[in-house]
Amino acid sequence: MKVYRDEDCDLSIVRAKRVAIIGYGNQGRAQALNLRDSGVSVAVALPADSASRARAMGEGFPVATAAEAATKADLVVMLAADEDHSRIFAVEVAPNLREGAALSFAHGLSIRFGLIEPRPDLDIMLVAPKGPGTALRTDFLNGSGLISLFAVHQDASGGAQALALSYAAAIGSGRVGILPTSFIEECEADLFNEQAVLWGAIPALIHAGFETLVEAGFSPEIAYFECQTELKLLADLIDARGIAGMKEAISNTAEFGALEGEPRIVTEETRAEMRRILAEVRAGGFTRKLIADAEAGYPRLRASRVQAAAHPIEEIRRKIVHLKE
Repeated sequence: MKVYRDEDCDLSIVRAKRVAIIGYGNQGRAQALNLRDSGVSVAVALPADSASRARAMGEGFPVATAAEAATKADLVVMLAADEDHSRIFAVEVAPNLREGAALSFAHGLSIRFGLIEPRPDLDIMLVAPKGPGTALRTDFLNGSGLISLFAVHQDASGGAQALALSYAAAIGSGRVGILPTSFIEECEADLFNEQAVLWGAIPALIHAGFETLVEAGFSPEIAYFECQTELKLLADLIDARGIAGMKEAISNTAEFGALEGEPRIVTEETRAEMRRILAEVRAGGFTRKLIADAEAGYPRLRASRVQAAAHPIEEIRRKIVHLKE
């Protein structure tokens, strides 16, 4: 796989564009700030009643609605919530975006599953930093960056790839690596990972382990330390040394325990369920559920947040944090 770096990117391309960032959340704010620090002209697009307007204006950005920003933009970057893309694009962006402009995403979902059907005159590209906006901004300020994936879905101008690489370099990714992908690959792999590995499986394992120890009579504090706090140690070791290197860094007892436990937790049934999750993602089932929950006012998401906040492990976490103060 070709890895692109700063020397492969021409910053003058994006510096010659008027960029409108739609959204000023975790990614929107970080990308807007990094772009500006790289010499790019940036406006922020937010609803008239958005609470984020004051912050964006306070940090020196011109702020307008998406419709207003689109009329002046050469490049519109969709960094609002995925489930809002269809309405924002159809109602505000598409009628106002000039012919031959470009549209960029940080996630492939809206194109992969047809939430947006762009005009044929537009360049459609993806620049997806592999980490949260807070890390994107912090690493940029520290002289480094986050790896980004990039893809081109539609190259009306003939220069979409060069623009995508220029944009990725401007947010700092050229310092560490910009990797090619496709909208389909990025979207499907990301949705699978969110459900089957990171945000779905790992927190559920922490809860289950905590509950198992407490039910068996262990103190909640000990259960918390064993099942949650050591997760950061694991993540840091894997990040620094890889999984094989992590195993070399831990005790023989811990490594042998992993040898015993892994095949009993990650079973053939677990792998079969992972394959079913991936199949549902590819068939669009997950996206339909996401849009349905959004249109209903997020009842499932809201209930999940309430349930997570009420879990006993959160009370223990608050006690432990208080002890450190």
